[in-house]
Amino acid sequence: MGTYQRINPLVKKGIASKKAYLAGGGIASLSAAAFLIRDGHMPGRNIHILEQSAVYGGSMDGAGNAKDGYSARGGREIEEHFECFMELFGFIPSLANPDRTVLDEFRELNLAEPIESHCRLVENAGQKADFSSLGLSTAHALQLGRLVMVTEERLGAVTVEQFFEPDFLETNFWYFWRSMFAFENWHSVVEVKRYMERFMHLISGMNQLKGILHTEYNQFDSLILPLVKWLEREGVHFDKGHQVVDLDVDCSGGEKTVTAIHVLVNGAPRTLATSRNDLVMVTNGSMTENSTLGDMDRPAVLNRSVTERGCWSLWEKLAARSPDFGHPEVFCGDIDKTKWLSFTMTFTGDDIVFPYLLELTGDLPGMGGVVTIKDSNWMMSWTAPKQPHFINQPDNVKVLWAYGLFPDAEGNYIKKKMSDCTGRELLEELCCHIGLKDRIPEILEHTTNVIPCMMPYITAQFMPRVAGDRPQVVPQGSTNLAFLGQFAEVPDDCVFTVEYSVRSAMMAVYSLLALEKEVIPVHPSKYDVRVLLTAVRTCLGNKPLPLDRTLGQLLSGTVISQLL
Repeated sequence: MGTYQRINPLVKKGIASKKAYLAGGGIASLSAAAFLIRDGHMPGRNIHILEQSAVYGGSMDGAGNAKDGYSARGGREIEEHFECFMELFGFIPSLANPDRTVLDEFRELNLAEPIESHCRLVENAGQKADFSSLGLSTAHALQLGRLVMVTEERLGAVTVEQFFEPDFLETNFWYFWRSMFAFENWHSVVEVKRYMERFMHLISGMNQLKGILHTEYNQFDSLILPLVKWLEREGVHFDKGHQVVDLDVDCSGGEKTVTAIHVLVNGAPRTLATSRNDLVMVTNGSMTENSTLGDMDRPAVLNRSVTERGCWSLWEKLAARSPDFGHPEVFCGDIDKTKWLSFTMTFTGDDIVFPYLLELTGDLPGMGGVVTIKDSNWMMSWTAPKQPHFINQPDNVKVLWAYGLFPDAEGNYIKKKMSDCTGRELLEELCCHIGLKDRIPEILEHTTNVIPCMMPYITAQFMPRVAGDRPQVVPQGSTNLAFLGQFAEVPDDCVFTVEYSVRSAMMAVYSLLALEKEVIPVHPSKYDVRVLLTAVRTCLGNKPLPLDRTLGQLLSGTVISQLL
């Protein structure tokens, strides 16, 4: 899609009388509201974002204070070719300077402070592990090549461990991959394929996280807050305390039309009547539904409820009405395969942890990215974000974040399951792994709080699935219903990214309003021969390819030689 396609769509007849109801207050609904206003020319006052909690932003959260400690469940990684994401934040004004956009400031930050890790892996209580290469053999590289070539239909519900040989799962490549994207061995290999193809241009820098971008603060303060403020100024209704529990959908005559929305408003039932003239967009499923928090002295208790789980329960009711609405049980049916634990550490007056991490990694906070502990039973990783990490964070306060992929495993030092550990015990295990075991008492003196967060569905979007398990963004025959977020089907794009949610919002708005504007295509790096050659060389340890010498001789002095 070139600039020729980036038009201002014509105002649709009757748009001023349409209403839009967006179920769920995450980035997908917020983006949909923004595109409805800018591209659909819908008055903001006609848009209602229905959210059960008092805080909008969904999984892109961040909250707390210096006295009680800060908490963020996690952050999504961002890269330059998140085209829909960049388009959205290219028209949202900055909170610091309304004459600049969020994208303007985001780009300036990453030009000034690019991520380039000098320590991706550690082991043996704080020793750097070799991360100089992906550690792939020729056989491993051929397996990756075969994955790229085979179709999603052929792969079906095959898992990572079913597709790859066991020794592939011990390579640096897999350590990098799973710590960046939170893949488990039992997850869908189709999603690995999509990531391979989508981010092929980043593979050469994966061992140092080159090309990954970061925000000034946590993603709530840096991205959600300015978006919400802009939508508020446009008159959008933020209907807090509104839990959407069901929809009435007329599925007769080959069409699907939402005729009513059933809501609990602060616990009291209410029905919102809708017509085919209105728009209803539903975030079906959530990575952070039923999350629980602990603290310094209490673990985060796993919520195993199968009856009270918010948007999952809503999706289950919708799926019973039509096979076109997907199969939620595929994703939310086994939380022991979709859960993991993160924890946010707040230090006051710290003169040990952050100076030590700088010496260990050689990376300033915000410029190193995630570091993985290879010999951690919990498969633990940490990241030191740019400080301050929260807008209201004092200068003498520092915030560190970590997570573990194996919450049911016993720690190497703390002989308990990760899921059973208090914040204090999680911090102690981390300190032992990074080489600060002897200084734990001093560190605890300067620890304000450690807040664990257990998330039952955090990797649900990676569960093995086949075509039809995720509903189309706009299902076949829909007149006014669309699905948004990580559990709607967006061809060629990758779940567990902000881009996926924003793209689903753009698709829903443009389709339901029949706008003449095109959705920005997924960046086609997999079709760039230069990217392909670089990726192949990287996977083969940067050894000369068999064709390099022959091609060099044949193409010497040509334009093609310069291109390659």
